[in-house]
Amino acid sequence: MGEDEHGEPKSAAPQTVSPGLLVHDRRSFDERDLPSRTDTIGAALAGTIGGPVGRHALIGRQRFLTPLRVMLIIALVFLALGYSTKAACLQSTGTGTADQRVANWENQRAYFQLCYSDTVPLYTAELLNRGKFPYKSSWIEKDSKGEPHIQYDGNIAVRYMEYPVLTGLYQYMSMSLAKTYTALTKLVSVPVIAEVVMFFNLAAFGLALAWLITVWAASRLAGPRRVWDAALVAASPLVIFQIFTNFDALATAFATGALLAWARRKPVLAGALIGLGVAAKLYPLLLLAPLAVLALRTGKLREVGKTAAAAFVAWLVVNLPIMVLFPRGWSEFFRLNTRRGDDMDSIYNVIKSFTGWRGFDPDLGFWEPPTVTNTVSAILFISCCIAIGYIALTARQRPRVAQIAFLVVAAFLLTNKVWSPQFSLWLVPLAVLALPHRRILLAWMTIDALVWIPRMLYLYGEANMGLPEQPFTITVLLRDIAVVGLCVLVIRQIYRPELDLVRARGEVDDPAGGVFDRAPDDPPRWLPDWLRPDASRLRTERELVDQTT
Repeated sequence: MGEDEHGEPKSAAPQTVSPGLLVHDRRSFDERDLPSRTDTIGAALAGTIGGPVGRHALIGRQRFLTPLRVMLIIALVFLALGYSTKAACLQSTGTGTADQRVANWENQRAYFQLCYSDTVPLYTAELLNRGKFPYKSSWIEKDSKGEPHIQYDGNIAVRYMEYPVLTGLYQYMSMSLAKTYTALTKLVSVPVIAEVVMFFNLAAFGLALAWLITVWAASRLAGPRRVWDAALVAASPLVIFQIFTNFDALATAFATGALLAWARRKPVLAGALIGLGVAAKLYPLLLLAPLAVLALRTGKLREVGKTAAAAFVAWLVVNLPIMVLFPRGWSEFFRLNTRRGDDMDSIYNVIKSFTGWRGFDPDLGFWEPPTVTNTVSAILFISCCIAIGYIALTARQRPRVAQIAFLVVAAFLLTNKVWSPQFSLWLVPLAVLALPHRRILLAWMTIDALVWIPRMLYLYGEANMGLPEQPFTITVLLRDIAVVGLCVLVIRQIYRPELDLVRARGEVDDPAGGVFDRAPDDPPRWLPDWLRPDASRLRTERELVDQTT
């Protein structure tokens, strides 16, 4: 081999310490949670793409496949699965122009093929097929014989658009674009698609974008250390059946975006997004409750006041023109919610199903408001909110915003007389942020998603070889028990913050807290001692003891 100039033997070949040059900047975000190593499900999935991340990998340095982009790709896959579950109901049938064709819903296809979506029947039911402007146009509700329904008060039942203004305008915009495509098919050679199917496709495209925004906002709310928690928002089984069932994804985008704005200490923007969310669906209004109670605990009432004021202004800006021009149509949403009875997915119907109980308001006339049911539902929800408020104010350590928000929305759904299947989408980002235990969340989401199957087969009818009512109500009961279980776990972690994965190491307080993050308890003086945090109450008692001694 020869010798070098110092008399040492020369090596046969230069030694290689790395297959390539090491990067100049070797910083690594080692604090990030790595599901492929820390989670059973993540490890199993990682095995299909080459195994878990390397022990010496540089974390947080990817230029293309960042966690957010990976989650958006996952979300696109699940959105595609969601569209595929509705595809059987989107086959154009008939002849003639696009506006003369319809979607193939013959022989109750929507039920036995599990492809039902409110979007398709609403296109005709709410006169969108005629190009009518929502809230201005009305129609007469008819019975199975085609005769006008008579209300309990003797008047003919007149209907208007039943959705809040922003959702109604979203449908109108989708209808306008669908009719534009219909006109295009008459001018140039393009595929002729039934106008109602094109309406669904356009509406679904916007809903998919809204869910991608929800995933993006959830990933930012999870924080850089636990960014992968939001992967379960992208890959929720509920997306497969419910994302295109109705228009609720619009509200989840506004609500999750509002929480992100609050986390970034922009209370006015957070309020504006809440107001827009309420203009699309009522539930984002519930987010003001956790912000208010945590503001009471920390003395940050001014910031929440700005949020509430901005929410009202944004809601009013959207609603005022319709409210002034078409007051009767604008109020239909509120009127409908007061006169609806207990829905088939509600806990009240579950009790009726197994006990033969006739409900709080038996023998009501057509559209007669179920006054007792409304009152009981309101009292139960208010009672739950009082209990949640007590927990938030008195827990030893201030709860996180997502924890209280999840409890409030879950309480609303559990006590409400209506829990439409797509309402469960409201809980998905909140549950992921409040309780980032993937296997537990996946178990609940799977149960909740599977409620859809017996529901559709029950609506198909036992005479058509569908299912009787009890298999459906059993799955509803299991879903309710699962949500109650999540609430119990969240409350447990509020009282034992060392079990909270977000706060486990004590390095993070509340990534979604905004002005609450690391804020000390500073409740107002007028708040009684029994509503003060445990630590504050003990400190007050010690001060009294010191003064007396």
